[in-house]
Amino acid sequence: MRILVTGGAGFIGSHVAEALLARGDEVWVLDNFNDFYDPVIKRANVAALPGANLVEGDIRDAEGVRRLFDEGRFDAVVHLAAMAGVRPSLLDPLAYQDVNVRGTLILLEEARRHPGQKFVFASSSSVYGSNENVPFREDDDIHRPVSPYAATKRAGELLCYTHHHLFEIPTTCLRFFTVYGPRQRPEMAIHKFVRRVLAGKPIPFFGDGTTRRDYTYVDDITHGVLRAVDRCGDYEIYNLGESATTSLAELVEMIGEVCGAEPVLDRQPMQPGDVIVTYADISKARERLGYDPKTPVREGLERFLRWYRDVAAAHARG
Repeated sequence: MRILVTGGAGFIGSHVAEALLARGDEVWVLDNFNDFYDPVIKRANVAALPGANLVEGDIRDAEGVRRLFDEGRFDAVVHLAAMAGVRPSLLDPLAYQDVNVRGTLILLEEARRHPGQKFVFASSSSVYGSNENVPFREDDDIHRPVSPYAATKRAGELLCYTHHHLFEIPTTCLRFFTVYGPRQRPEMAIHKFVRRVLAGKPIPFFGDGTTRRDYTYVDDITHGVLRAVDRCGDYEIYNLGESATTSLAELVEMIGEVCGAEPVLDRQPMQPGDVIVTYADISKARERLGYDPKTPVREGLERFLRWYRDVAAAHARG
């Protein structure tokens, strides 16, 4: 297949593009290399994608996106480009709306112009807000998002449904649950915690440590994305998580164990926009996609640490 991966130079996007290339698909990577984090990191991610067609551009550039779609004649779009993160969205909600809502709509309009093209949209577990029904199911009532980021992701899902309903675009929305692993963005918790524990520096520890997350290793997410591409038909929403929860205190303890160092905690209050728990019911994805996550958190942390040390060693040599 000919597949466009938006945000393909990023953390999850580069893994998805790599897996698509490995199985023989033709892959286009669209990324604007913005400075939300160091663009050098994203350039390194792209360097690991020999054979991909790199297009530097912005999903908000309607004319550029139109040219790309006309030239690419894609069979599928995997839309991963977004302004990410709950806490940063509180500081600049307009930027999040512009990228995550308007940018998604521009892509959907191009999908409308190319009938039959599959559209896979990366949503987020944040759309569940402070949902008290656990584990979270795709048919839960989620009309109360608690951050601008969550609201933009839910808006993206709704726009996807509207375009599917009006124009019969085969569409799948994937709600990712706290993805981690090699190439993870440096501001994300696991990357930040490992980096600071190894350096003997305090780590920010929000609340009393009882908040729980469904941490999902990036290889498992990638498997789910590829399954969604292959089985995208009508309009569906799927949770992609590990379907297990780990408390913040447990996570920090495991990081200390795999790093061989005692974490130093910088205790801080709970942050606005944070939720108490995320926990995915993945029975629908198991049944319909054949999604089958296999990586327990401790094993995933050990893999991440090996990658982190390899990268640090390479930088030291360079």
